[in-house]
Amino acid sequence: MTWTSDQPPPHMTIRPSAWPRVLWRGTVLLLLIFGGLLIKLLLRFLERPVFGLKRPFTPYLTQAVCRNALRILGVRLQVRGQVMAARGALVANHGSWLDIFVLNAATRVFFVSKAEVAEWPGIGWLARATGTVFIRRDKRDAARQTRLLEQRLREGHRLLFFPEGTSSDGLRVLPFKSTLFAAFFAPELRDFLHIQPVSLRYHSPADRDPRFYGWWGDMGFVQHLLQVLAEKKPGRVDVVFHPALEVAQWPDRKALTKACQDSVRAGFVRSV
Repeated sequence: MTWTSDQPPPHMTIRPSAWPRVLWRGTVLLLLIFGGLLIKLLLRFLERPVFGLKRPFTPYLTQAVCRNALRILGVRLQVRGQVMAARGALVANHGSWLDIFVLNAATRVFFVSKAEVAEWPGIGWLARATGTVFIRRDKRDAARQTRLLEQRLREGHRLLFFPEGTSSDGLRVLPFKSTLFAAFFAPELRDFLHIQPVSLRYHSPADRDPRFYGWWGDMGFVQHLLQVLAEKKPGRVDVVFHPALEVAQWPDRKALTKACQDSVRAGFVRSV
């Protein structure tokens, strides 16, 4: 379900003088992403026969591409806290399409997404190429999806979820949905799994609307991307890794969901 606001998104017109910046930044960004993807596919072709599901090399390439993408977009990354060493998943608030670049730049993760994304033009192909796990919200698939998550987690993959289920204007943390947390309590996963809450907070360029980086409602992706590319002044995003929570210490998914939500919100507020 898409989040909407009573306040319309900020309307920003791209000045004619900014279009050269949009063109060269956009060109460099496309070359970076698709050049990196091509190299990644070639590496994965060599990596998979030897290591199977394990990916000892390609996640580092994804991280390097995303860090440089943020530099091109003019978004400075500031990270606090440590990524957990234990096996498990991360959960974060969701403010923008930029979150994909931000979280991949901050650590090596694999996203968990709804199955429909795999069919989206362009984005679905990129998601599949980068190792995204696709799940269906259908009880009939619960057992198969639990086995898939277990397989990926036991291979040492850090999976990342957005429990809000949608992005927002970047000024709030929406209520977490507990549905996805049910998989963490499967007998095959519960005893070894840890969940690490992560807070993201965007800080707009000077003199810009504080919702500049937020992406919600019926906002178009291309228009928002162009506005980010056109911005001359730098912005910032804070990423806070909180202490990991041991799933076995919580009685049920709702209690764990609330604990993660509280932790993410506390870090979000402190990043003002």
